Amino acid sequence: MTVNQAAVLKVGLGLLGLCLFGYIVGPPLYWHFMEGLVAVSHTSNTCPPCLCDCSSQPLLTIPEDCAKHDPEVNEDTEKNFAELLTEELKLREAEALESQQRADMALLEAKKIASQYQKEADKCNSGMETCEEAREKAEAALAAQKKLTAMWELRARQKGWREGVAKSHAQSEGSVQAV
Repeated sequence: MTVNQAAVLKVGLGLLGLCLFGYIVGPPLYWHFMEGLVAVSHTSNTCPPCLCDCSSQPLLTIPEDCAKHDPEVNEDTEKNFAELLTEELKLREAEALESQQRADMALLEAKKIASQYQKEADKCNSGMETCEEAREKAEAALAAQKKLTAMWELRARQKGWREGVAKSHAQSEGSVQAV
């Protein structure tokens, strides 16, 4: 039974490999074959036969394109070329205009964002100035308070106040009040 299963597995893998090969190689071969058929069927219909006297030309010259000598084909080709160039110029102009509009919109957006940042910076600077003024006022008030404290301490010392005595007296009053 295992030999039979191995043979079925080999056949299945071989079939799978053949299908993968066909899947990968098939479409390019098909299109190449179709292009070849189209080229063979249209080679005789693309250009009317040239009316030239081949006996007057040397044997080793290469014949020129028939369309070069036909004035109607030349005129149509020039018109088509001019139309194509005009269309290409219009497309490029439209692309340039669109690109310019996008750049203008981006510039306006950048200016708007820069203006917002400038307003925020101005607010921050104003807040910093206010804080600085408040700090200076607080320093001045602290200096005045220190002067006043020093003056009262000096008066208290002149009247006999001593720092160690006052602390022990305050501690004893605190213990009496707590009881």
